[in-house]
This record gives sequence, C-alpha cells and structure tokens, in this order.
Amino acid sequence: MADNRRYYYLKVKENFYNSETMVILESMQDGLIYSNLLMKMYLMSLKNSGVLMLNDRIPHTPQTIATYTRHQIGTVERALKVFIELGLVEVLTDGTYYMSDIQLLIGQSSTEGERKKRERIRLQHENLLPAAKVDICPPIEGVDKCPPILEIEKELETDTEKEREPETGRPAPAAYGRYGNVFLSDTELSELQAELPGRWERYIERLSEYIASTGKKYQNHAATIRRWAADDTAKGVAKRDIPDYSYREGESL
Repeated sequence: MADNRRYYYLKVKENFYNSETMVILESMQDGLIYSNLLMKMYLMSLKNSGVLMLNDRIPHTPQTIATYTRHQIGTVERALKVFIELGLVEVLTDGTYYMSDIQLLIGQSSTEGERKKRERIRLQHENLLPAAKVDICPPIEGVDKCPPILEIEKELETDTEKEREPETGRPAPAAYGRYGNVFLSDTELSELQAELPGRWERYIERLSEYIASTGKKYQNHAATIRRWAADDTAKGVAKRDIPDYSYREGESL
C-alpha cells in the first residue's frame, strides 16, 4: 500500500544568507542567534502555510516559541521585534505570528510522490522520457517555481490527459457493455443508434460477452458491430429467399 503521508521542507536558495535582510540580521548583536531562531520558526510554521500555530486552535506565543526552539524567552521577544521591523514576521489581527516570506520557501512532498519523481528521473536518464518539463504551474507573484508535490501532480495529470486523448486530439472512446470492454466514441454510438434502432444495445452486449468469454480483440468495435449486423441481415434475406418445404403433421406435400 502506497505511503501518501505528506512531508514539508524549506527550499532555501544558495544565496539566502547573502540577501540584504539576512546580512543585516546577522550583523546585529546576537544576530547569529536570531538567524538560527528564524530558521526554526520557518520550520515550525511549514505545515500551517507560515502561520505559527501550536495546534489547530491555539497560536504560538513568545513563551511557546522559546520552549520549542530552546532559546531564552528574552531572546525570542527581542528577535520578534527585529523580525517584525525587517518584514520577516507579521502580526495578524488576532495576534498570530505569520512568517512573511514562507511562500517563497515552502515545499511539500510525500513518499509516494518522491517515488514517482525518482522513477521519472531514472527514465529520463535512460532516455525513456523527455528531459524537458511542461510549464503547467499557475503563475504566482514572487514565486518562481511550483512546490515539488505540485510539479509531480501536474506532470501526472498531464500524462493522464494524454492517455485519455488519442493523437488526433479527440476524446477517447467510452466503455460500454456488461463487462465494460466495448469501446465507442460518442459519434460511433450515435451512428449505431441511427443505423440499428432497437438492436444496437443487443449487439453491444453480444460483443461484450464474446470478448469477455474468448479474449478476442477487435481493431474497431463499431465496425465489428456493423459487420455482425450486416451478416445477420444477409442470413435473414437468404433464408427468406429459400422456399420453405417444411410442413406440419396432417398437411399434404
């Protein structure tokens, strides 16, 4: 059974600590401590999209932040003031702390998603898949890349859509019959309904049962149904053209 538990992580660019804000922060007295505290607060806020929540209902306070980050309460209070001044933290209307830049850093993944991603990379290395990815992430202001889980899901969604549509771009046929093994497009079904009024359903079920029982495959199910119907019609005409020499008991020949 696939493990679909979701995990969260930070996507930190290689120049993160060389940004103007981080250089100013770390140049302050206790700046390196503040930098460490900031990173821990980012991690604490990941699963709530940047909001520092102790649980579903209770927000973090300076005291709980100090407990979870293992910093002194005084250090946390001073750091929070600095973070707010630098625009790294916002205080929402209900007093909850929000990590302002979290959407630039947040990433999500799952064990199943990572497995699919690794398999995709392996196939690309073996030249079984194109290396280029389709840009299907919605544009988000200030964010230059989709979180990995979204990239995986979008790629899989694109692959699924490609499987559903043949190369002609037309929708794939729908499945009919008791065993769901007779495939007809909307156009083919409409044509059969017009050509075989009152009989088309019977032919679909007949073909479905025949395929299921014999395992035989047909290139075109609509064409097969038409051929069967034509054969049946021909047999009926031939039978009508042959004189009936049968007689009931008591009748003379």
